[in-house]
Amino acid sequence: MNRRSFLGNAAVGLAAAGFLPDAILAMTNRKGINIPLGFQSYVFRDVIGKQPAETMKRLAGYGYENIEWCSPKGYQGDFAPLAKYSGKELKKITNDSGLQSTSCHFTWNEITDDASLAERIEFANQLGLKHMVCSGGLMAKTEDEVKKRCDQMNHVGELVKKGGMVAGYHNHNGEFDEKFGSSPQYDLMLEHLDPSLVKMQFQVAAITSGYKAQDYFRKFPGRFISAHLQDYSPSDHTKEVVMGTGIVDWPDFFNAAKIGGLQYIFVEMESNPVVMVGCAKYIKNS
Repeated sequence: MNRRSFLGNAAVGLAAAGFLPDAILAMTNRKGINIPLGFQSYVFRDVIGKQPAETMKRLAGYGYENIEWCSPKGYQGDFAPLAKYSGKELKKITNDSGLQSTSCHFTWNEITDDASLAERIEFANQLGLKHMVCSGGLMAKTEDEVKKRCDQMNHVGELVKKGGMVAGYHNHNGEFDEKFGSSPQYDLMLEHLDPSLVKMQFQVAAITSGYKAQDYFRKFPGRFISAHLQDYSPSDHTKEVVMGTGIVDWPDFFNAAKIGGLQYIFVEMESNPVVMVGCAKYIKNS
């Protein structure tokens, strides 16, 4: 989707989908999911850099409570306009928009240099983060290289822990698609990352590669701090759909989430704003 069409067409799309004003959700009285409902800012990268307050207020109106930022310094591109803000300033804009921010994605390059990491920890503390999540970088062509990178990530985790936060690692499908023998690289990462220093953020999109989040939650209890939520059409696994209408068994996911240790969830679907509203409604009524 062209995110620029989001601003002009969101209301029309919501009405066409049957989401009338009563779908502007207040996330109180949630039945069984006691995890703050968040979204990943990357979904709205085309607009959030230019209109951060307006975009966040719109998502808060849908019922979202929490935003996971992408580090403006590390991501640049559409996020570059936000790099002028200190962590304290960005926190105020976020809070004034009706949202909290407990987690942020940082790139491998900006956190694996100690001097850069020290500055990023300062930014994260100003922003009020609990989690600093590395958005990738552990994959490699050899097992030894993966282990070496895990050692680097453990070092990052140690410094982040000293800074009063928890370090996390975010997977993509590649960590499952690329294997050593019959085992996904992700399994090797779990073996060599120190669970006292680095937790995991599971991207549910791995289901399209044949791997379910809830299986990992049960196999590695307490290793996970958050998850990115996606769902896909049963007839076309490349098409994103509203949670509860696709291939993910969400009741089982949330049952296992307690075992895995999840503290936060972030919906990350890029299809259109109607999907984001539908997901908020689904979680509210679950």
